[in-house]
Amino acid sequence: MKPNAQHVFIVEDDDDLRSVLERALVFWGYTVFSYSDPDHFLREFQPLVPAVLVTDMRMPNKTGVQLQAELMEKGHKMPMIFISGESSDEQIVKAFKNGAFDFLLKPFSREVFLSVVAKAMEADTVAMQGLMRKTQLTEALKTLSPRELQVFNLLAKGYGNKELVNELGISLSTVKEYKSEVMYKLRLRSLAELISMANGL
Repeated sequence: MKPNAQHVFIVEDDDDLRSVLERALVFWGYTVFSYSDPDHFLREFQPLVPAVLVTDMRMPNKTGVQLQAELMEKGHKMPMIFISGESSDEQIVKAFKNGAFDFLLKPFSREVFLSVVAKAMEADTVAMQGLMRKTQLTEALKTLSPRELQVFNLLAKGYGNKELVNELGISLSTVKEYKSEVMYKLRLRSLAELISMANGL
């Protein structure tokens, strides 16, 4: 895989349309994996990030919603863009309830398609960065001593210095030392960042 590649999976049983979409995506620098059959896609699928799935809604042996459901059952999450010439309102509603990123009705322009893919890719990139940050912070919390973790939890609740002194029964200077150590170990620059971090976790 190319470093920093952006991946697009296409599942479309119309060979001509699949080829057109693939060429457009490759031209714009995406790494593309295309399939004519959803079951073939499911057998070969390997999670990659960031990634977007473009799938037809109506295919011979499986609908796009069924494909979406199987991916959800396996714990795979990525933005999904549905394309279709004709779909029932029930299918569209169900797709969006299950987290579909967008729905394109055929025929659609190449410009509209590429714009939606770019937005979906950005959403997955942001989600990936958030997950990485959360993982890093979770690991950083493990470096805190029990007392420092206690201070962290109280700071996250908005406790000030005087409240920490009263709650912990320690001197103001000791409180300041603990706060400084917590901020240093977690690489935080402000209490606002600490509270935001705690809320994110």
